[in-house]
Amino acid sequence: MSTRTPHDGPTTLLVIAKEPVPGRVKTRLTPPFSPAEAAELAAAALEDTLRTLLTLPARRRVLVLDGRPGPWTPEGLDVLPQSAGPLDERIAAAFATCTGPALLIGMDTPQITPALLAPVLSPGGWDGCDAWFGPAEDGGFWALGLAEPAPGLVRGVPMSRPDTGALQRARLTDAGLTVRDLPPLRDVDTAEDARYVAAAAPRGRFAEAHSRLSRAVAR
Repeated sequence: MSTRTPHDGPTTLLVIAKEPVPGRVKTRLTPPFSPAEAAELAAAALEDTLRTLLTLPARRRVLVLDGRPGPWTPEGLDVLPQSAGPLDERIAAAFATCTGPALLIGMDTPQITPALLAPVLSPGGWDGCDAWFGPAEDGGFWALGLAEPAPGLVRGVPMSRPDTGALQRARLTDAGLTVRDLPPLRDVDTAEDARYVAAAAPRGRFAEAHSRLSRAVAR
């Protein structure tokens, strides 16, 4: 995958993530995977996501990290620590570090591609648009873009619920914002999710790790 770092876009790209430590990430993959294997899958998903970001036009590329960088962290990123508090507070704090348009994505969708994000990052991506919203199939969201990244547009939205995405999108529209939608994507939470996402992005690091670890589990 290319690691070029174009700097010709107005948008700050944010990835919010946890350090892939066994027992702290992807716990719903256990079983069938061990905690160490689940952490390896998390690291592969995060590496795919970050390497895709490096191919995109952006003002800045920022990893907002709970933990420490590791071998899965490519060069070309700014790394900032996550704030304390629940997820809505951590997302709000990440947006508070930005000036101008910002697009935040998580670490659970390694199948993202430049084409998928092109509507946001094209020259006219923010024309007549205040926010971009990428719904997740589990009812959450995988992407949130704000032309003016006001933390109050996220703070207080309940997270990790089947209606989180609907509540977050309603927060945007209730504030009078014009919202455009990105396609829904499937997060990697369960073993079935991992199988589906690996098949959707078969050339990535995540698919390679999933194939190898699945063979080991089957033995």
